[in-house]
Amino acid sequence: MSNALHILTRTDLADIEITPEEVIELVEEGYLAFARGDSSCPVKLMMPLPNTARDAVSYSMLGYDGSLEHLGFKTSYRQGSDSAEKYYTTISLYDDTTGAPFALMDCQRVGAARTPATTAITARHAAREGAETALMIGTGVQGRNTLPYLLTALPGLRRLRLFGTHPEGIAASRAALRRWFPDRELELVDDVRTAAADSDIVVVASGRAAHPKVRTDWLPPGGLLISVASKGVESGALRAADYAVATSTGQLGVTGTRLAGAGGELVIDAELPDIVAGRAPGRRAQSDRVFAFSSGMVITDIPVAHALATRAVAAGRGQRVQLWS
Repeated sequence: MSNALHILTRTDLADIEITPEEVIELVEEGYLAFARGDSSCPVKLMMPLPNTARDAVSYSMLGYDGSLEHLGFKTSYRQGSDSAEKYYTTISLYDDTTGAPFALMDCQRVGAARTPATTAITARHAAREGAETALMIGTGVQGRNTLPYLLTALPGLRRLRLFGTHPEGIAASRAALRRWFPDRELELVDDVRTAAADSDIVVVASGRAAHPKVRTDWLPPGGLLISVASKGVESGALRAADYAVATSTGQLGVTGTRLAGAGGELVIDAELPDIVAGRAPGRRAQSDRVFAFSSGMVITDIPVAHALATRAVAAGRGQRVQLWS
């Protein structure tokens, strides 16, 4: 059975317990291992499909997590920019210590955890000292956990604000905050520009037309704008910042070229793994308006996927398949 593979569905993983604090620690260690040179993470491969009428896109990521000694392959396909029902993402894990496959699993739960963890880690290192107000823009699957993760990383946050247009997403965001921080209130806003001008941290994980595209110069002095690969951020937002951060400069060049503005150049001051490792600052000055581009790196998917898969298998979930028999 050494070549058997655990197959884990979205339902198998849905109620596996993992706390925001645990996920943040796993993702941070993923960045540290990469910064040490123990991990490998080539740039994401993304391919728009030729039939633009359907606005379909596919991408894949390959990486090696040196802490776990696991290899991961992630694939995603989506037909239509706004169709969550037609978005499919999987991750497969291989144990390099044994040379055996470990798991093939739905990756939605993984992305819904590692994405807000990356946001929280970015904010912990790049937000101004004494940051008190956070604004979350967007209520999609990868954004709903953002506020509780931010609060885990920055317990001094006093005001938590949300802009969303989908009642289901707003309700899910409220439920996520209530689950981990039942005593905290969520403030809904309807004027994005006014709210951004009064927020220390602004996270944009929204689509194209639900709100005016967020500009870096809307931020107050010392503000932090984090774009979760969002189309809701104005072109040129990176160039307008006093200090620019990216999870990966290479992936910014694949998925975020418009952020330099017309004819602009993508210039990054620091990458997040180097910031986490203490080799670069999260900002130069407390008054800097900082722009951070967050693009998923499979080295952060692997440890979260491994933790969820290990717990699911221990709970008797999924199927064990002799795929190569």
